[in-house]
Amino acid sequence: MPSPTYPVTEAIDVVEEHFGRRVSDPYRWLESDMRDDPRVADWIAAQNAVTEACLAALPGRAVFAERLAAALDFEQLGAPIGRGDRLFFTRRSGADDQPSLIVREGGRDRTLFDPNRWSDDGSVALGEWAPSDDGRFVALGVQDSGTDWRTIRVVDVCDGAVLADEVRWARFTLIAWAADGSGFFYSRYPEPAGGAADPAGLSGHAVWFHRLGADQSADRLVHADAEHPFALNLADRTDDGRFLVITTTPGPGVNALAVVDLTDPDWIVRPVVTGFDAEWSVIGSEGARLLLVTSDAAERRRIVTLDLDDPQPSPRQIVAEDAAVLTSAALIGGRILATCLVDAQTELRRFAPDGTPDGVVQLPGIGSAGGFQGRAADTHAFFLFSSFDTPITVCRYDVAADRLEIWAEPELRVDRERIAVEQRFVTSKDGARVPVFIVRRRDATGPTPTLLTGYGGFGISMIPVYNPAHMAWIEQGGAVATANIRGGGEYGRAWHRAGQFENRQNAFDDFIAAAEFLKAEGIAPQDGLAIHGESNGGLLVGAVVNQRPDLFAAALPGVGVMDMLRYHRFTGGMLWAGDFGSPEEERHFASLLSYSPYHNIRPGADYPAILATTADGDDRVVPGHTFKYVAALQASDLGPKPRLVRVESRAGHGAGLPHDRTIALYADMWTFAARWTGLAVGWPRQARISSQDAR
Repeated sequence: MPSPTYPVTEAIDVVEEHFGRRVSDPYRWLESDMRDDPRVADWIAAQNAVTEACLAALPGRAVFAERLAAALDFEQLGAPIGRGDRLFFTRRSGADDQPSLIVREGGRDRTLFDPNRWSDDGSVALGEWAPSDDGRFVALGVQDSGTDWRTIRVVDVCDGAVLADEVRWARFTLIAWAADGSGFFYSRYPEPAGGAADPAGLSGHAVWFHRLGADQSADRLVHADAEHPFALNLADRTDDGRFLVITTTPGPGVNALAVVDLTDPDWIVRPVVTGFDAEWSVIGSEGARLLLVTSDAAERRRIVTLDLDDPQPSPRQIVAEDAAVLTSAALIGGRILATCLVDAQTELRRFAPDGTPDGVVQLPGIGSAGGFQGRAADTHAFFLFSSFDTPITVCRYDVAADRLEIWAEPELRVDRERIAVEQRFVTSKDGARVPVFIVRRRDATGPTPTLLTGYGGFGISMIPVYNPAHMAWIEQGGAVATANIRGGGEYGRAWHRAGQFENRQNAFDDFIAAAEFLKAEGIAPQDGLAIHGESNGGLLVGAVVNQRPDLFAAALPGVGVMDMLRYHRFTGGMLWAGDFGSPEEERHFASLLSYSPYHNIRPGADYPAILATTADGDDRVVPGHTFKYVAALQASDLGPKPRLVRVESRAGHGAGLPHDRTIALYADMWTFAARWTGLAVGWPRQARISSQDAR
């Protein structure tokens, strides 16, 4: 790789005082939207040109592109939703840019909505969707160019016609039909002053009802929380159609709960859980009795009931907390089906509606299960199963017979028998025991170039899930490791809190410990470890590179939160204060500044090669985070390795990226990481996982 000559990035004189600390922000001008600021657009073009020239000089790029195409070439189905005598599910073939919505009726499949036909470049995608109770209509969110905004449209299932109904400004929404099919509930913001491109912070999220056939201007406001304007309000409905359940949350892991009795035409919103002290999730109902999963008085969650006939309902426990982490549950076929994490692996348990234990369902293997579809009156449930070596598989579970069968299983161009998956445990700086999954070829002996990934925030668990992009790295002889660091939810609320607010350094320490372990155990070479993470995981990568640049040969921070002092000023960033802490509060400021990737670059240190990735239309973590971070890297003396940025056009935070651009993105990242970790990339048959397409 030639030594890059970086474009000149103007540094401006911006210094602010925060709680007695003077903080410089010389690249603040890069926060501007490239659609409005030609200087930013020119900077992106110049940076992309340098990055493309550097990547083009690397060997193996074409190999990775072709092998990624092969790894991604399989059919992927979602868990079906049954309504009447119809099944609705998503399907994506290996050649499709986006999944389509399918209806199965009378044993025949028919495409209801194909977003691949809605744009020339494959950038229109299917977002949230829901069929009406009788299966006559489907309301679906249309996503354009990776944005978080949705336009909700309605499809008539009988003839596939898209109705005139158009609901705009939906964002962070569920879709819940009224039982009679007259319309649906959804969540949206007020129309932004500057349209969808408006980067301003979001407030006024509210639940609305759209009546089928009416103009959106006639939609009925159901619930808004004026006391918490930056909170999200999400609505779902009980199976019997009686209650609308409204969840209000200011951030991860806590929410209030209200209900609306839909049999009352006044639709009075009745609070049943106030305050933001715990997590409450309704999993089913029996008349006026709600069943809920909650973290109230249970770090690893429990199942309780609330009797809405009681004027002041209080939770009554039916399934107690135990050593496993209760992650989700559903009332289907007269049983509660609950997924639990045991050392980050799923166990599926059955309970009677009164909470009496009723056995454990044998899953297809060690991995992850979830996404349950079904209702209390159904006889069976559909759900998804996956693992590091098993693609997403649709399972059909007969509840009465306690019998599980595979409903849809992808055919892969991968020999899974050649893949080895193991779980190890590392000791972090303070003695915490941290799980690490390692995936590699069975014939791998000795240290091999390794990709280490993690997340560590918002209570999100890094569970075993198949990633076809990782297969292209592994088949070349590399290894992929996933660290279940604190800040996630692998061990419940306490594990999340241990990486939250001022405790976030624990997440970084856990990740560093995992990196040291991989080298000490001879899994990764001393000079052959790359790290990759996206969004909060991009923050993770940026932070640990600053703290321990000596550990890593290459770093791939994607769509990362890199400026911890200004994250809350853009789009939905205020919602993250519930995990990061607010830079406007002195008690959080010092901690945020101590690890902010943009503010802690260490001139004079020998940094790894860095390829940061983002997209010009990301309206969740705005690309200005990455732009400022890369500008600061390039302006610092960090040794001879390159510090590059790759900016995707007409794309967002990752969801909905077209097939060919997904391949190009990972080909670039893996080729870059291979160059600096020493992974030899080539076509030899023995280096392949696939045997069906050998040259």
